[in-house]
Amino acid sequence: MTQELWGVFLNAALVNNFVLAYFLGICPFLGVSAKLDSAGRMGLAVTFVMLVASLCAFGINRLLGMIGAEYLSLISYIVVIASSVQLVEMFVRKTSPALFKQLGIFLPLITTNCAILAVALFQTQREYGLLEGLVFAFGAGMGFTLALVLMAGIRERLRLVDVPDVAQGMAITLVLAGILSLAFMGFAGMGASA
Repeated sequence: MTQELWGVFLNAALVNNFVLAYFLGICPFLGVSAKLDSAGRMGLAVTFVMLVASLCAFGINRLLGMIGAEYLSLISYIVVIASSVQLVEMFVRKTSPALFKQLGIFLPLITTNCAILAVALFQTQREYGLLEGLVFAFGAGMGFTLALVLMAGIRERLRLVDVPDVAQGMAITLVLAGILSLAFMGFAGMGASA
């Protein structure tokens, strides 16, 4: 059982990284990855919301399955995700106003982050139990955080390099994202691409 959970975690974090393999959550990936500090914190916020969404998705599936209303699952996921993002936003605003200001519009955009909805949908489709779903969400969140932190580190180092005018700004960022995505394809041999 532990080995299976470890496989679910590695699959979500590395092999099928939501940002670098599925290209989900690109907006905060490109927007918040300019600074290492904000990238790490945004990744942790997304991980927390993924865990809450996973837990709630499991409960929602059970409840809707008992009453025969599975067709309401998608709208239920969206409501839960929006509510949990509001909770995170209020918490960050109270505990760290500087971080709240630093994350700016990208914190409320977690609500529309397709990676979070994908966690709920993928775990339902794959028929994960509660523990498997939470491990999957944690792995997806850690993979998201890893992608953000790697990209932020590269972008911070890039400020010290003389980049040609034609490639400055978003152009070099997209090239780096593509190269990072190609590098993560090397993890494909680690497990099944479920």
